Amino acid sequence: MVEIKDLETLFNPLKNEVEGRIQEGQEEQDPTPFPKQDLIFASGEELPRCWIDPDYRTSNSAN
Repeated sequence: MVEIKDLETLFNPLKNEVEGRIQEGQEEQDPTPFPKQDLIFASGEELPRCWIDPDYRTSNSAN
């Protein structure tokens, strides 16, 4: 498990890494940069593509 404090960086698709702390034991670990493409939610789901891909576009079925 990794604790991410700066959620704006996590949501920003122009940022490839986010700083986090590995949740291990009783003592707080030092912050470490993690590549966002390597992160998943605790449920096993991947991060939304719009958080990782700066070229991501939603499809517009109205056109």
